[in-house]
Amino acid sequence: ENVQIEVEGSTSHATEFVERLQIEAPELALIQSVETEHIPIQYSMRFEIRESLIAPGRSQMVSPDVATCRDCLAEVMDANDRRHRYPFTNCTNCGPRFTIIRDMPYDRPNTTMAAFTMCNACRTEYEDPQNRRFHAQPNACPTCGPWLELHDAAGQTIVCADTLSHTANLLAAGHIVALKGLGGFLLACDATSQKAVQRLRERKRRPSKPFAVMVRDIETARLHCDLSPTEESLLHSPAAPIVLAKWKEQSNVAEQVAPGLRHLGIMLPYTPLHHVLLGDIRVPLVMTSGNLSEEPIAADNDEAFLRLRGIADYFLVHNRPIHSRYDDSVTMAVDGAPHILRRARGYAPHPVKLAFDSPPILATGPGMKNTFCFSHKRLAFISQHIGDLDSAETLNHFEETIDLYRKLFRIEPRVVAHDLHPDYPSTAHARELATAGLESCAVQHHHAHIAACMAENGFREPVIGIAFDGSGLGTDGKIWGGEFLLTEPGKSTRVAHLEYLPLPGGDAAVLRPYRTAISYVATLLGQDALRRSEVLHCSVAEQERDTILKQIDSGLNTPLTSSVGRLFDAVAALAGVRSMIDYDGQAAIELEMAAHAADGVTPPNRYEFATDCVEETYLVRVAPVLAAILDDTANGFPIARIAREFHSALARMSRDVCCRLSHDTGISTVALSGGVFQNRILLSDITQKLKGAGFRVLHHTVLPTNDACVSLGQATTAAHRS
Repeated sequence: ENVQIEVEGSTSHATEFVERLQIEAPELALIQSVETEHIPIQYSMRFEIRESLIAPGRSQMVSPDVATCRDCLAEVMDANDRRHRYPFTNCTNCGPRFTIIRDMPYDRPNTTMAAFTMCNACRTEYEDPQNRRFHAQPNACPTCGPWLELHDAAGQTIVCADTLSHTANLLAAGHIVALKGLGGFLLACDATSQKAVQRLRERKRRPSKPFAVMVRDIETARLHCDLSPTEESLLHSPAAPIVLAKWKEQSNVAEQVAPGLRHLGIMLPYTPLHHVLLGDIRVPLVMTSGNLSEEPIAADNDEAFLRLRGIADYFLVHNRPIHSRYDDSVTMAVDGAPHILRRARGYAPHPVKLAFDSPPILATGPGMKNTFCFSHKRLAFISQHIGDLDSAETLNHFEETIDLYRKLFRIEPRVVAHDLHPDYPSTAHARELATAGLESCAVQHHHAHIAACMAENGFREPVIGIAFDGSGLGTDGKIWGGEFLLTEPGKSTRVAHLEYLPLPGGDAAVLRPYRTAISYVATLLGQDALRRSEVLHCSVAEQERDTILKQIDSGLNTPLTSSVGRLFDAVAALAGVRSMIDYDGQAAIELEMAAHAADGVTPPNRYEFATDCVEETYLVRVAPVLAAILDDTANGFPIARIAREFHSALARMSRDVCCRLSHDTGISTVALSGGVFQNRILLSDITQKLKGAGFRVLHHTVLPTNDACVSLGQATTAAHRS
């Protein structure tokens, strides 16, 4: 669809060419299909690449940015090479792509490299079919390409003999440096310095959310983490994502980098700039998004000076513009399989191939961890991670990136799909488009989760969907999040869920898990049980506890929820793991970390949920589990065992409910989706128990299981309804 090749020669030679094209394709080539046809002989006498053209109404692929290849790295490290230590070295096998593209076709005039005229040496490489820089659009060298500048916090240029070497010295001295990378600025500091890391936390207003760490090579990564073959493969891949791996106790990376966690987000250098810098400083560096709190990553130099002033001591900038913001991707491995937690650099905007034809659709996604999706025909283009749409800056990023995707992929939507929640900015954007004439399609949040999982797996038969997450507006106006759905293309029926429980204060309870725990225990077990919990009764002020109980009784600002995410919060608070949070999912993450401490210990299966049927819907009752946890905490049972048994009970309950639903319906395939499945233990336990019961299990393969997949589910559901 995207490349037309005309070959002249004998039938045998032409056939051999087609065969070898697929076997010997370039390293980064992705051949989806090959179609051949006979055309009149053109009597061509030489090889040539002609001007790129895009047929109206047809999308052309856009490559993600790609980590530095071995050949370019060898040149950068070679003191005799003309690109020695040049931070913008690239070729057709690596370098910037998506972040520099302004429009299609992908030719240099349509990129942010248009202002840089290639020198004779670079032009010769660019025009030589035998050279690996043949038609490498960002091709450059120190003579003709972009360059670095180092500035202090006041914006004054620092003159030095070697900018990267000087930057390494500043980092070694404990300073925080804002580095302009592929898709935006990163904030860097010495990851082995507790003082430097704590200073970065205070300035960035990020008290405990984990930072990622970059190390110079795979050997160094092994010093800090126990790496599985899958994790090493992810680190070495062209995407070069952050990988969450088991953190070694003997690692000298400061504990403050990821407080309270057993896994460290680690990555390898993915640009020549990073390779040279890490080679100079030779210690791990914190590399975290250049923003304040949850704002979008800063991309422009002036923007960085304005927004990161007060955080960074120095700014390492360059003069190659970034056209699209691009965060680092985050991944993990579970049972030997890779899972993406944040999809951006290295992965987006590569499309998901659909098993059906879609009309042109825009799906605007959720309000948190937002992505959007354009689908047309057999392709769905899911955006890079946009983030939480709760700031004007992020909303602008969302709208600008929608315009970019529409332009790049030549998709003019006829339908706009969106979440049921009326207050999401993404829903408001969809309604504006509907007012302008587009057909509107509302898709329930958890239905979209399961539809996305089905679409990724190319599965079109009915499934039992398990959607476990923090929240999503249900069709009954309540907050869902512990759902079992019978789902098929275009429609979904809720057939089982956790019982509804009060969430006093709504968002206030999300930030203070002890409020949820008090509510659940008091509602299900009574105030006498509440008094038995030392954590809930003695550590919460009596006045606040009474206020929470009055809220529950009156129902004032106390929505009802079936959320598994909130159940994790309640158990974390009840077990004494975490009573207040300062980042999304912190209580659940730390409960999982506690459960990992019981690795190797077989849970005795003492915790059990109860299930009954009410009006043809199975209700999962949580009182027995909470009562058992209450007893165990009162008796001083180890937190690690409580946490591990809770995970095991949730997995067994999920299997048992699926068995009931399979008996009722004959469906034997289960699709898993929702942010709760970022939990390694739960994902592994549920998968193994379902497979042991004879189910086929679908999970996400190319998109995150959290809300970042929702836009794909919205798009595919709207396509089937259309």
